[in-house]
Amino acid sequence: MRVVVAGAGIGGLATALSLYAAGITDVTVYEAVEEIRPLGVGIDLLPHAVRELSELGLYDDVAEISVATAESVHHDRFGRRLRTEPRGLAAGYAWPQFSVHRGELQMLLLRGQLAWLGAESLRTGLRLSGYAQTADGVTVEFTDPAGNTVTDEADVLIAADGIDSAGRALMYPSEGPPTWHGRVLWRGVSPAPALLTGHTTIVAGDGDQRFVAHPLRAAEGERPALLNWLAERPHPGPPAQPGDWQRPAELDTILAHFADWEFDWLDVPTLIANADVAYEYPMVDRDPLPSWSDGRVTLLGDAAHATFPIGIDGASQAILDARVLAHELATHSDPIEALSRYEELRRPATTTLQQSNRAHGPGTLPHPTPTPGTGHDAKALNERASYSVTNNKTTTES
Repeated sequence: MRVVVAGAGIGGLATALSLYAAGITDVTVYEAVEEIRPLGVGIDLLPHAVRELSELGLYDDVAEISVATAESVHHDRFGRRLRTEPRGLAAGYAWPQFSVHRGELQMLLLRGQLAWLGAESLRTGLRLSGYAQTADGVTVEFTDPAGNTVTDEADVLIAADGIDSAGRALMYPSEGPPTWHGRVLWRGVSPAPALLTGHTTIVAGDGDQRFVAHPLRAAEGERPALLNWLAERPHPGPPAQPGDWQRPAELDTILAHFADWEFDWLDVPTLIANADVAYEYPMVDRDPLPSWSDGRVTLLGDAAHATFPIGIDGASQAILDARVLAHELATHSDPIEALSRYEELRRPATTTLQQSNRAHGPGTLPHPTPTPGTGHDAKALNERASYSVTNNKTTTES
């Protein structure tokens, strides 16, 4: 089976690795940018995603570039503690919750793809621009920055090309831009002293503004910790580019709204002012779709189910998509049946997650809660059967 993947983000790269582990080695990943660089800020990998990366043999590699989160501590606007919730192993999961820089995780997965599938498995500077179903496959068209087109033939096309997915636009040409929800997030990474226990995510604020922070790197000797942070508040008008996650933020603009957020345990203005990088993230998402697939073409990750960038689950859900899709392709002789089964297993869960994030409203932070079917139930996750897709063989283990 030949598979073409559009998009070399976390979802697309996890798909390539999962396909290889399932015995599907004729895989090419196409990426629109010409040079893949470790951009972005911090993300959280929830236990269900850590489990799937462990199945790929990547646990030690991911742990080396991450910090395990043990608790989430909620505070009011003045830094007074309200409640503490355990996370990861402390919450009863068999796998930790990791905080990691998105770019470092992406580069780790990229190195894995090049090592497992070879340099020829990656083509950059080519954006998905069209596809056509054939009697026994799909013809895929890509366009380079100069407007030249390149075509490829595949049994399956997987569009893992983000919230502004070209694959999704080809399936749903009248959908339009992402939905704007009236708030803005500023996200950054800053050197700072260790935050509380060093394994803590903090959430502080009220119904109007809030601030979230967690470590990406532990303090060691003279070297400070590296903290990922998020500042959120209402925004007076729609964003200029609703789906642009790499729009640089003006630190003075952020500081104007958080200048007096100085707590005994965290100096928020200093943390913002010392940012190595900071980006403006508009509060946008996509409506759930009635279907992800069109014949031999399907969507994955944000292309299928983009949700608010505050639910700490986007990357984790993309990894789950990748593992389930690879398993179904490896265990079905008919690719169309495999895509149907993948969608049957994953679309209801991600639709529930999208709706849950929206239901929490713009003034709250939707943390994962034990919800059967979404991968958040610790007992169910620890006891459920899992598969190890290697050489097209499926095994189960508790």
